[in-house]
Amino acid sequence: MSTPIYIGYYFTIDPLQPASEILIAELGYVGFESFVETEKGIEAFIQKDDWNDQILDEIHVLTSGEFAITYTTKEIEQVNWNTEWEKNFTPIIVDNLCSVRAPFHEKPDTTYDIVIEPKMSFGTGHHETTHMMIQHLLKNNLQDKKVLDMGCGTGVLAILAEMRGAGPIDAIDIDNWCYLNTIENVTRNHCKEITAYEGEASLLEGKSYDVVIANINRNILLNDIASYAKTLKSGGMLFLSGFYKEDLNIITKACTGNNLEFSEHKERNNWIAACYTLK
Repeated sequence: MSTPIYIGYYFTIDPLQPASEILIAELGYVGFESFVETEKGIEAFIQKDDWNDQILDEIHVLTSGEFAITYTTKEIEQVNWNTEWEKNFTPIIVDNLCSVRAPFHEKPDTTYDIVIEPKMSFGTGHHETTHMMIQHLLKNNLQDKKVLDMGCGTGVLAILAEMRGAGPIDAIDIDNWCYLNTIENVTRNHCKEITAYEGEASLLEGKSYDVVIANINRNILLNDIASYAKTLKSGGMLFLSGFYKEDLNIITKACTGNNLEFSEHKERNNWIAACYTLK
């Protein structure tokens, strides 16, 4: 079997977020297989057989006036994806309690040790939103709570919820790669309480939870807050992230309109992770 030839795209992005996340998602939909996040942007790779010279025509973030995105390309005969990924993924430790690492990293001395291979999925713990959501889950009592992780990405938050005593847990993502990656990481961490689903908020019909976690983006949150509130039991907690500080008021207004009371929020590099309670 011949070695596949790849086309590499090397993007420089300013500002990095949320453009990097959007770009990775849009490139994934048109066939790009692997991504490496860099200090200045991302590197993206697609097999030459799946490539065409109009491949970027459907990548809408490239034409957004909010970001400056430039790129170069080159043909690559062979790429060791594991090596590329290992060079750019370092373990993290949150509040000296929770570690998020890859299988090839040494096990640290933490209460909660999560082992993941993120591949194309979002949620390594490096991004501010995931980091803050981990902090929320470490702080709050999840023992025997029924939990929803909406937009689960790698499944890292669902996995931590189980480690904190929650169960049963539903993990939902609209992206097939994230759904499959969550299943893989759930197995890797020997979780028994997590069930992964591929889909969107329509899957929540008739469901009931003590805790809902949604780390997505502002527009999806605003569209789906009513659905999240409908699933929550009285006194249930809703954790939201994926939006900026300047969006906190509009998010809180939408929550208030659905009988959710603001409890607290965390801020990290202008990103917000907020907690609301159903009255």
